[in-house]
Amino acid sequence: MKLRLDMGFEELLKGGNTRGVLDMNKIAILTEKQRRLVDTLVATGCSITEASQVAGYARGDAGRVTASKALKVPHVQEYMMQAVANSIGVNATLASSKLLKLAKGAKSEYVQLEASKDILDRAGFKAPDKHLHLHKGDIKVSIDLG
Repeated sequence: MKLRLDMGFEELLKGGNTRGVLDMNKIAILTEKQRRLVDTLVATGCSITEASQVAGYARGDAGRVTASKALKVPHVQEYMMQAVANSIGVNATLASSKLLKLAKGAKSEYVQLEASKDILDRAGFKAPDKHLHLHKGDIKVSIDLG
């Protein structure tokens, strides 16, 4: 079964649109400790040692090593990538709002300019890249002043 995070219950029952979905069959094989480990890392950005303690792994190096090994398992990595993508998606609205505030009201004109350029770039209106053209070989220039 595939479940989109924003999918309503009725849409789920009808087998609604499955774009941007989590494959619950793959995620279901995560242990509770693995899920808590990944959720803690993504939510707080703490170290693996700290996250392993929150998730219930053994204390000290043993817990850190076990958690590190768990993070290398393919289905745990897949869950973590999805969790990071969801976190970025949710927090993108905050970043977008901050960028607009900077473009409109920053005290520095330089900050306003950079924020405005960032907004235009993200909207697809990027300024053309400047290229430096280097020519290989001998170039001779002679100027006749007479």
